[in-house]
Amino acid sequence: MAEDVFRDIQVLKGIPADEFMDTMGMFASSLVYDCTGCHVDDILIRREAFAEPTPRIQRARQMVVMVNTLNRTYFGGQPRVTCFTCHRGSGFPEVIPDLRIQYGDWPDENPNGITLFSRGGEPADPVFAKYITAIGGADRVAQLTSYTATGTYIGFNTGGATVPIEIFAKAPDQRSTVVEVFDGDAVRTTDGRNAWAAEGWRQLPLMTFTGSNLVSARVEAMLAFPLELQRAFAEWKVGAVVIEDSEVQVLQGTNPGELPVNLYFDDEGLLVRSVRWSSTPVGTVPTQTDYSDYREVAGVRMPFRRVVTWTNGQNTIELQEVRPNVAIDPARFARPAPFKPR
Repeated sequence: MAEDVFRDIQVLKGIPADEFMDTMGMFASSLVYDCTGCHVDDILIRREAFAEPTPRIQRARQMVVMVNTLNRTYFGGQPRVTCFTCHRGSGFPEVIPDLRIQYGDWPDENPNGITLFSRGGEPADPVFAKYITAIGGADRVAQLTSYTATGTYIGFNTGGATVPIEIFAKAPDQRSTVVEVFDGDAVRTTDGRNAWAAEGWRQLPLMTFTGSNLVSARVEAMLAFPLELQRAFAEWKVGAVVIEDSEVQVLQGTNPGELPVNLYFDDEGLLVRSVRWSSTPVGTVPTQTDYSDYREVAGVRMPFRRVVTWTNGQNTIELQEVRPNVAIDPARFARPAPFKPR
């Protein structure tokens, strides 16, 4: 739990540590702050400085209580009011109407909306069929059961520098990545039932994923073996949105008691984006992955470039070599060792 990992937790007790970090991401995204927006500058050199009180930390605690009270009193405990409801990218929410918005300068529709307006019960099967055909056909896709890959990684945890990455994947839902950051190997792993992260920037040397973060890790792994993906959700809706002036089809998969997953397909049928969501005590946060540079591997087209954007950072992975259908030691997908600095 958060209070077992972090110091001086007062209003965010009783939630898993990974959900606590998503909550910090909600604050950052809603106000467009980084960590020093609320914490003292010394956090850059002393991790324990995160617990030192500041006026903005005190205000954030008050806001959490306010949001929870509003949702509990007026919305049956559902997260209808969040940090983003008022802040919308500003540390100081506007309280006076903006006439530019009222008379025509309304911002474009958010293509990553969690509420999808489906097109009259249109079936999802043709969209999946077009996707499978676009990447090589069902027979070839079924024959790809594993792969390993090497490439490059750029992220906030590398300071913008390019470092090596290795990826190990096995059907239907196992995946492991190893990034050679400067202070050690950063590992993220899922065995299809559990998921972990052993990364130096995290507050635990080994973080266990829970709830929607666990579901997201499994979906991310399944995207490499899409024949299983359609069966992974109880219901699919079909819609359309605009991304960069082009209309794309959207499939939204849902399971009872879980947040949905959105998949976005271009005119050719290729997957160009996925969006997943995670719950926090102050609202729901998205993770967006954009796919491009499709190349053929063993008769199957795979995206060699992916950009992952979420409330705590952004990273870019570019593959250089992919080896299909290789034997992978099962230990690659087991619980990793805690992060250990070099």
